[in-house]
Amino acid sequence: MNVVNIDDPRLTAMGLLAEVHAGLTARLQPVFNAAGLSDIDFETLLRLGRSPRQSLRMSDLAAQTGLSTSGVTRVVDRLERDSLVARVACATDRRASYATLTDAGREKLETVLPRHLEDIDTCLTGLLSAEELDVFLATLRRIRDVVRPCATVGAIEEECPAPS
Repeated sequence: MNVVNIDDPRLTAMGLLAEVHAGLTARLQPVFNAAGLSDIDFETLLRLGRSPRQSLRMSDLAAQTGLSTSGVTRVVDRLERDSLVARVACATDRRASYATLTDAGREKLETVLPRHLEDIDTCLTGLLSAEELDVFLATLRRIRDVVRPCATVGAIEEECPAPS
């Protein structure tokens, strides 16, 4: 019989990660709520805002957010109704469509980001030295590349030109 050490540091690492994620989510949510956004709405706007031409193929947006294709469709539908995102067909591939950040979407991000960054600094990055932050980010990227390698999909130029 295998005896499992209940104090295994791997269990501690997972527990701490879950506690930090839950705590950060709870701390950051009020800013999103005040702006009329859910956390996935904000993540979608942010990912579009940080992408080339502020646009991503719907499939790449789904991969980056961890949503199913139907899930990302529902989010984009909602953001499109609020005029924060526009859905644009690819001119060279009828199967592909893009979610593109609108001017209103950029304005929404500009409204939310200052307070969001303050909260991040208070609860996370401000607790680390510059060197610790560099190591932390490199470590997170190494883990992300194993558990969600598709999270950077679409961050490079596409074969199909995005709409102007």
